[in-house]
Amino acid sequence: MKVDLHCHTNISDCSFSFEEILELASREKVKHLSITNHDTTNGLDEMVVVGKAYGIEIIPGIEISAYDFNRNRKVHVLGYFIDPGHSALKDLCDPLVVKRHLASYLSVQYLITDGYFISWEQVKKYAEGGTGVFKQHIMHALIENGYTDSIYGDLYKKLFSSGQNGESPGKAFVPLKYVDARLAVKAIIKAGGVPVLAHPGQYNSFEFIPKLVEAGLQGIEVWHPLHGDEKEAKAKLYAEDFNLIMTGGTDFHGFYGEKEVTIGSKSPGIQAVEGLLERRELIMKKELI
Repeated sequence: MKVDLHCHTNISDCSFSFEEILELASREKVKHLSITNHDTTNGLDEMVVVGKAYGIEIIPGIEISAYDFNRNRKVHVLGYFIDPGHSALKDLCDPLVVKRHLASYLSVQYLITDGYFISWEQVKKYAEGGTGVFKQHIMHALIENGYTDSIYGDLYKKLFSSGQNGESPGKAFVPLKYVDARLAVKAIIKAGGVPVLAHPGQYNSFEFIPKLVEAGLQGIEVWHPLHGDEKEAKAKLYAEDFNLIMTGGTDFHGFYGEKEVTIGSKSPGIQAVEGLLERRELIMKKELI
């Protein structure tokens, strides 16, 4: 039975609508699909209902854009079976959504000043119906205007490099202060959800796991398109050492993804869903926290 526990829609930074994703998931015979948009739970209640018509269980999820301030690294935290719209998530994430949109506006202004033929109105068109503008929407406009042929590539690095590792910051880079990953874990638990560390191999966030476990982390994403065999094996070891549920998904973003993927191709199996439900029951009974 195919399961995909990491999928975005155009409410955040995916080029596909929820309806289009349902069609793809149905075609691939995915039976359990978690929608994990960045820093928002908008639309999840409706998605759960619509998914049933397709014979697909939609697991209400979120991916919180967080940070390890000791190591200066991004740390993304997934939440499963959350209560959509819970104040703990809104209070933590809503300010971040506003700051991201403003940062994207400033990025576009820097590009215009630097001579790029681009407009804020054009960029906003690609983000219509979502929570705001992401870097992918800016790159989409640059593709349409003939500056590049891909979202991620040399131009993306040139424009949005953070300036770490001795590099110069990109021309359109605007620093964005994320939330502490431990606070993200705790907010998910308050919202009745199960917190899982997203793609630790992508951001090299393995070292932060002990502290996240202390905060209440319950799972780790093992299967991910940007995890090779080595990263998968490392994630499995951490799962065993810290008694974490092993999850997986395609991190589907459509045209905006870093790698072309097929929904359901990184299935962790039904046992991952069952494990998350068991942890959620314990969380609700306050036996874990």
